[in-house]
Amino acid sequence: MAKDFRQFLEQLERDSPLEVIRIKKPVDPAAFELTALLVHLERQGKFPVLLLEQPLNLKSERAPFHFASNLYALRQRCALALGLRPADWALPLSLEYARRETQVVAPVVIGRAEAPVQEVVRTGDAVDLRDLPIVRHHRMDPAPYIDMTPVMRDPEGGFYNVAFLRTMYQGPRRLGLHMSPRHNWQIQRKYEAGKRPTPVAIIVSHHPAFYLGALNVSAFGVDDYAKIGAIMGEPLRLTASQSFGDDLLVPADAELIIEGQIPPGVKEVEGPFGEFTGYYGPQRLRPVIEVTAITHRREAILQHVFVGHRDNWIIGGIPKEGSLFNVIKGVVPTVRAVHFALSGCCRFNCYVSIDKKVDGETKQAALAALGACDFVKNVIVVDADIDVFNERDVMWAVATRVQADRDVDIIKGVKGNTLDPSQTDDIMTAKMIVDATKPVRRAFPSRVEVPKEALETVRLQDYIPLEILERLSPAPEVSGRA
Repeated sequence: MAKDFRQFLEQLERDSPLEVIRIKKPVDPAAFELTALLVHLERQGKFPVLLLEQPLNLKSERAPFHFASNLYALRQRCALALGLRPADWALPLSLEYARRETQVVAPVVIGRAEAPVQEVVRTGDAVDLRDLPIVRHHRMDPAPYIDMTPVMRDPEGGFYNVAFLRTMYQGPRRLGLHMSPRHNWQIQRKYEAGKRPTPVAIIVSHHPAFYLGALNVSAFGVDDYAKIGAIMGEPLRLTASQSFGDDLLVPADAELIIEGQIPPGVKEVEGPFGEFTGYYGPQRLRPVIEVTAITHRREAILQHVFVGHRDNWIIGGIPKEGSLFNVIKGVVPTVRAVHFALSGCCRFNCYVSIDKKVDGETKQAALAALGACDFVKNVIVVDADIDVFNERDVMWAVATRVQADRDVDIIKGVKGNTLDPSQTDDIMTAKMIVDATKPVRRAFPSRVEVPKEALETVRLQDYIPLEILERLSPAPEVSGRA
């Protein structure tokens, strides 16, 4: 049976019932009600999935859908999405992603009649985005946004690219589209150069492994559908789109898909929008999508990503950890782990551990990371005895193993990310490498440790009553939440 979103939710509710909270009261996502609920929970350090049973659409009517939010706010759930144990949320999850990311699994095509996502088809005058629950996230957002994954097909190479891109509601059949200068942007430019509209389909809801796969950091020209299949662990099932037929295949097991086209040469005001950085991305002239069809399952379960918060950060960080691990391993075979920390929105701060054998490997590892992902601004490389998933451990290494004049390098004039608010130029940025490893060619003090034998023989429960241990609350920074 092909993976789908409702299957995952059923598993999550069965195995971890406290992870999913069903909201039975009507909730208006376009009036900040959903994001207000999420912020209240976040301030308490709680990150359950919220499943809205009565979401309102843009007409303020009860929508015939359910709506899921906050799915990716815990790495444990992302581990479950890839078929791992929730306990494997740290290094095992990164390494498993790295293993799958080196593979491709060719998709399979099925007929429209077999495709669950085409159980309900709306085209022409029947298309109305106001029928959908769409989220307005932050105060200055000028309109509700769909922040899931448009897919485009390269007109020359025929490969597909899937990416998280924000699309602003501009009318019943119109969306504004922001693209950074990456793969979908390149594809759209090719169509525009030929004065042709760009076919596009927005995958609004699917199994979470689909979205983890969509965030792979592969080179332009690699087919994302084949990469997504590798991450999902099975061939992605595709079907012909309603608007473009076999010229644009879409995921057959999605919950809901919006089809449309980007007319050449048309740009309209889009934004501002509260972005992953925790700041607003500026208002700009951007392309538009003219919506031509909406297809979905009966009683579809829609979803979004809570942008600028853990839900957004974690789903973006895990794929980059796996991809960069593979890149770094090519130049520093002793790499042990890569982690994108929450403190850098899981984009800007990258921590790498290596079992250093030769002085100089540190910079090789860091340069590989910087070259492979333009999001990365600051790379801290540590020894294998440092847990990169524990930021306190990383900062301890910086505090005790770094001399700034010797171990910090600044690289100026590098392509950055257009949404980085610290940049004074729209594209150019500076990047930093911190070598927090011990030297190989000179002695360095040993790290303190309690003998392993003592840790194995001395048990807390033999000295402190279990009922007292259970009442102790862990400090927030060591609570086990990624």
